[in-house]
Amino acid sequence: MPYIKRNLEKIVQEVTLEYPVILLAGPRQVGKTTMLMKLMEGSERSYVTLDNLSERALAKSDPELFLQLHKPPILIDEVQYAPELFTYIKIYVDQHHTPGSFWLTSSHIFKSLQGIHVSLAGRVAVLSMTCLTQAESCGESVTPFTVDLESLTERAKHRQAADAHALFERIFKGSMPALLSGSVSNSQIFYSSYISTYIERDVKDLSDSIDSLKFLRFITSVAARCSQMLNVADIAQDADINQQQAKNWLGILEMLGLIFYLHPYSNNLLKRLVKTPKLYFYDTGLVCYLTKWSNAETLEAGAMNGAILENYVVSEIAKTYLNSGKEPFMYYYRDKDAKEIDIVLEHDGILNPLEIKKTANPGSELTKVFSLLDKASTPRGKGAILCMKPALGAIDKENYIIPIWMI
Repeated sequence: MPYIKRNLEKIVQEVTLEYPVILLAGPRQVGKTTMLMKLMEGSERSYVTLDNLSERALAKSDPELFLQLHKPPILIDEVQYAPELFTYIKIYVDQHHTPGSFWLTSSHIFKSLQGIHVSLAGRVAVLSMTCLTQAESCGESVTPFTVDLESLTERAKHRQAADAHALFERIFKGSMPALLSGSVSNSQIFYSSYISTYIERDVKDLSDSIDSLKFLRFITSVAARCSQMLNVADIAQDADINQQQAKNWLGILEMLGLIFYLHPYSNNLLKRLVKTPKLYFYDTGLVCYLTKWSNAETLEAGAMNGAILENYVVSEIAKTYLNSGKEPFMYYYRDKDAKEIDIVLEHDGILNPLEIKKTANPGSELTKVFSLLDKASTPRGKGAILCMKPALGAIDKENYIIPIWMI
């Protein structure tokens, strides 16, 4: 597969000089191992994967011997399969104090990794990698998205412009490295294999009682509700499972880095707010496959175009942070009068309200809802409409018009 340079490379190199353990977490097929193996070329670092069942068995049954056979500096791939290693990694680190001793990858997100919080607290640098951003897929460096005019002007110089049709092509194709690098041409076959891999390997590792067909109905039901407020009862009914199962399986999708939530923004000065999160996928290509869109043209004209466009924008903004080694502080606003702001981006002590619209000519009426944040204790900064307009513009001095291709 042609190699796509990732922004996290520089960050990994930096933290390797400072921390004894580096953990890179993210879903399968997003390029974690490929990137780290590229970085270790020419070094003394060795490699072992716990996808290898004999290595996994040794790591679980005799972690001390495993680390005697596989001495640092080392890259241990898919470390989530043997949490028994963490205590012995801690012992080694506390004895030797050598930066960069262990590079670890995991296909489970960090907060779900059993034992690592306690065993390696203060000793591990945790980085998240997800699928490619628009910038990375075009060969450009990615920086966290902010509503800053100077930053936006600079972004416009380094992004590949796209009209509505081209954007829906991006949305339909998805953002997995294998597809965007050209090593795989048929997205339908890729995602079919991807789902099978998750059901047969990762999902059943986490819950061996899962019925494959029911899980496929379940994840399809979840995809059909992207960009919506979470409704566990409806998802459970579609998949013919009970609500507790649906909650458990949603937890698995989140653990595997396939979905994430935007929680409603609130503080003690804002009343009458809803408390239910909204659900999104990191990769819209997977959503399009699951919801059975045959091509970008039918998607653009179809009933889900607004929801999938919103999912694309929200996930792209989140990925600009995650793939830069930062955590996104993103929310949505909705009160009990159904007044809603699609995204509330919090950074540097301000709130940026953002609306997502499938239009090339947004009007000033779209920004009126932004005033709902004026009662918050955190000050409101610039707002923006993220839309299909071909170039950066402004509604007024407080509100910009930002093309989606510029994210």
